[in-house]
Amino acid sequence: MKITAVEPFILHLPLTASSISDSTHNITHWGVVGARITTDTGLEGFGFTGTHAHLPSDRLITSCIRDCYAPLLVGEDATEHARLWTKLARYPALQWVGRAGITHLALAAVDIALWDLRAKQAQLPLWRYLGGAHHAGVEAYNTDIGWLSFSLEQILDGTKRAIEVDGFQRIKIKVGHDNPMTDIARLTAIRRATGPEIRIAIDGNGKWDLPTCLRFCAAAKDLDIFWFEEPMWYDDVGSHASLARATSIPVALGEQLYTLDAFRAFIGAGAVHYVQPDVTRLAGITEYIQVADLAHAHRLPIAPHAGEMSQVHVHLSFWHPAASILEYIPWIKDHFEEPIAVENGFYVRPEHPGAGTTPLAESLAGFSQPVA
Repeated sequence: MKITAVEPFILHLPLTASSISDSTHNITHWGVVGARITTDTGLEGFGFTGTHAHLPSDRLITSCIRDCYAPLLVGEDATEHARLWTKLARYPALQWVGRAGITHLALAAVDIALWDLRAKQAQLPLWRYLGGAHHAGVEAYNTDIGWLSFSLEQILDGTKRAIEVDGFQRIKIKVGHDNPMTDIARLTAIRRATGPEIRIAIDGNGKWDLPTCLRFCAAAKDLDIFWFEEPMWYDDVGSHASLARATSIPVALGEQLYTLDAFRAFIGAGAVHYVQPDVTRLAGITEYIQVADLAHAHRLPIAPHAGEMSQVHVHLSFWHPAASILEYIPWIKDHFEEPIAVENGFYVRPEHPGAGTTPLAESLAGFSQPVA
């Protein structure tokens, strides 16, 4: 299956609300920045990463795909995935300018497209191509009802609908106000409304420092918080380890970590309890599997940072034994040939051949941005 072309693309897709905010970001669209790989068999593979729909930085990713990775791939056999990943990930000139960031996001898109191709060639959904489902079901948790920019009334209404109509038993609420007691008051009201059975996780998106997190966790000790995600700056291993030792609230993180080595540092320091790899920020499915295996070797559960990237993560979650639950944010699902779906709080297992990453033709036509 010879590769004949590698073409980048950019989609800017509207959210389910006019805009959303967490403690550090505000966005109105989600960027799907990816690669279409064509082969001499007629098969096409698609892979993508996720961005804040900022066209200048999106073009840095597509430039890396088009100008750096495509020349290394055209003419190669797409089935030789291990060799091709190493060829791209360890290419000396690219290693020199970046072992994370732009080069990793671009490599993620290419690697996912290659896995998509191989699963399509085998006429199997990715989870089955990888070896079959380890889990009968993958439980979803709803993040899209809990943005920091939403009023308490909006969150309570969304939570009620998510639980009573859609069957979710898990939700995630964003925290990170300048005064953490504002978050404590909101969470207290949400816990009162849901009762004790609903599992509530929280996400700080890296805003607070260690002293703030220590005071917050002490104030939150009776709220039965399932985990505290990204409480502090993403690369601060020491502070996360200190927090993990000081509170009974489990620490979750990983969406902002780019490499296997970064995860190894946090796991080795005892700084994380729920490991959250993101296939589109790591160097694709190949490195995601390495991280998932590392977590499993340490008997830590993985809960992928899925959200708007769960087209791929749903396959990996059904397959990998360390997977426990998977985030649900439905921003982009309706732009793919086989959109993710949740019924009664659980993901529907995908059945189409491939990785679930093939965009609809009308979405490619209607939401594409110029790559140059």
